[in-house]
Amino acid sequence: MSMKIEKKILEKLTKCYSIAPLHYNGKDHFLVAGEKVERCLLFDIDGNLEDTVWREPGGVMTMVQVPGTNGQFLATHQFYSPNDSKEAKLVIVTPKEKGNWEVRTLVDLPHVHRFDIIERNQVKYLIACTLKSGHEHKDDWSMPGKVYGIELPADLESYNEQNQLPLQVIKDGLVKNHGYYKVVEDGVETSLISSEQGVFQFFPPKERGGEWEIIQLLDTPTSDGVLVDLDEDGEKELAVLAPFHGASISIYKKKSGTYKKVYDYEKPAEFTHALYGGMLCGKPTVVIGHREGDRNLLAFTYNKEKNQYQWELIDHGCGPANIFHFVKDGKDKLVATNREIDEVALYTIQQ
Repeated sequence: MSMKIEKKILEKLTKCYSIAPLHYNGKDHFLVAGEKVERCLLFDIDGNLEDTVWREPGGVMTMVQVPGTNGQFLATHQFYSPNDSKEAKLVIVTPKEKGNWEVRTLVDLPHVHRFDIIERNQVKYLIACTLKSGHEHKDDWSMPGKVYGIELPADLESYNEQNQLPLQVIKDGLVKNHGYYKVVEDGVETSLISSEQGVFQFFPPKERGGEWEIIQLLDTPTSDGVLVDLDEDGEKELAVLAPFHGASISIYKKKSGTYKKVYDYEKPAEFTHALYGGMLCGKPTVVIGHREGDRNLLAFTYNKEKNQYQWELIDHGCGPANIFHFVKDGKDKLVATNREIDEVALYTIQQ
């Protein structure tokens, strides 16, 4: 696959990190926010800056729109680093008018890193992952992280600092509980969660009030993972970044019910982090960015003629923390938060 790539720098944003789509005032937009004390910015789908949502406190790992709302979303605040995340919380953000977005606490959740809203049988669930459960000193991983799951109330207006959303633990004992990716499996939204204990797939309850189903896919330490049918044989491969913030990129295939490694990227990809799995220019693709070393943004595909996995360089020296894919006017677009150079970039990619 030979790609034609156009890059447009949208904004300078110190330690830019989180990206999320946002449907607001009848149009598609995307949000970008910083990891440190920084702004959250709203862009239109063409990459024009429309509004500043907040100026601080930052510490934003994840942002997710509340389904069916006009621009209301949830976000993590005050997760500044693994060692500075004790004050982390989930907030709910509601647009009032241009330049005025109400931010209020939904729940204090120390070390909350990733979260999402997933749906099954018309019931919406909040799933939230904490990187750890506490620490006594720098780089202390002695208190494993947890995964919380709860049916998302239809009305969130009554929740605030004084009346917080109650959460339930659905899994604990996950050290370096870092990776998250939403994967649709047979029409059901599921959560792929990666940690030192491996990769787990969480299925929301089949019916209201039921149990979550949790399946372990891999038992090796993993930073992030995604399921994509790269070779188009009808079964999804598991692409993983490993170990925690590590330097290896691998692809696993299911053989006799278990995942076996079939491919390793031949170079070190120090501090792997950004991840997208899905279609790109009509081909199933995994896009991965790493934040140290060459700081590349790479696209991995399967070559059917040669029966092998291959990669192509999208950008170099950029150090992406996260990426978001969408299609506009028939063209594939990637927004990247190139954290290591404080740059929000929009890539237009064609065959």
